[in-house]
Amino acid sequence: MNDKRTMTLNLTAGEMDALDGLARRKDLTKTAVIRQALRLLQTVDTRIAQGEKLFFEDELQKKKAELMVLG
Repeated sequence: MNDKRTMTLNLTAGEMDALDGLARRKDLTKTAVIRQALRLLQTVDTRIAQGEKLFFEDELQKKKAELMVLG
């Protein structure tokens, strides 16, 4: 069974605007956006810990950019 717990999250106005915008564009609840963000960060953290790198690629312009994750 998935036990769920409630938490209070304090965001700046800009962070809340970003969350609202993402939820609207993705047609998700704000909770779903935060859950997806958490899963993404977990995946990125695990793979970087394994020595992998994260890149964004623009296939049209044939450009790659490495995403540097701090901490």
